[in-house]
Amino acid sequence: MHRVLVVIQIISAIGVMVSILMQPSKMDGFQNLISGTGDTFFSKNKGKTRETKLARTTIFFSVVFAVVVIMQNMTMFQ
Repeated sequence: MHRVLVVIQIISAIGVMVSILMQPSKMDGFQNLISGTGDTFFSKNKGKTRETKLARTTIFFSVVFAVVVIMQNMTMFQ
């Protein structure tokens, strides 16, 4: 059981790192704030963009990682 949890933890850690590194930089958002640009096509269709999918993937792998760490701690004390 412990080895399975370790393998899942490694896979989820790699998934978190890859999904974070694939996300684009958010620095252009500050420039839009200063210049005062309006709504764009991407801001209206946030649920379908690549950024949203990567953010959801990051959240999924992060939750899996946290659950596995908790399960490992619970099995260690038994």
